[in-house]
Amino acid sequence: MNNVCNAVFLDRDGVLNKLKYDYVKSIDELDIFSFIPKPIKKIHSLGFLVIVVTNQSAINRGFTSHQKISEIHEKIQSFLKSFGTKVDAFYYCPHMPNESCMCRKPKPGLLFKASDDWNIDLKSSWFIGDSESDIIAGNSAGCKTIKISQNFNLENAVQKLENFLI
Repeated sequence: MNNVCNAVFLDRDGVLNKLKYDYVKSIDELDIFSFIPKPIKKIHSLGFLVIVVTNQSAINRGFTSHQKISEIHEKIQSFLKSFGTKVDAFYYCPHMPNESCMCRKPKPGLLFKASDDWNIDLKSSWFIGDSESDIIAGNSAGCKTIKISQNFNLENAVQKLENFLI
């Protein structure tokens, strides 16, 4: 069996890139925050995996496709790679709220899947997100959580996490 890992789960839209209320449907609409490589490098240096967990109901709404979401994730990876860092894995839910799946946040299904795939100790892991559904999903999975906002971004959240670990 693999060694047990710890992870920092990140929401995507509003955390790694600008949130669009009509969805980020293609790489043309993707606006990555320029500051994210530094906190992602810091997360890795603290011994955590970086796993993105994101609701992408625009797929089942017919606004985008699995292929376009993969391209968005590849673009984020390419950007991070140019700074010597990466996201270890992306997990997304394509379902709409009325589909009642177990993978759509605030349900913790994607965190459990990532935990199974990567042998993650959820009780020693964190979820950083910008919505109440992120916090609920993280708490439901047993993670510690940090909510970001316009005035408290990923850099601030990772500093708070680092201070907690000291």
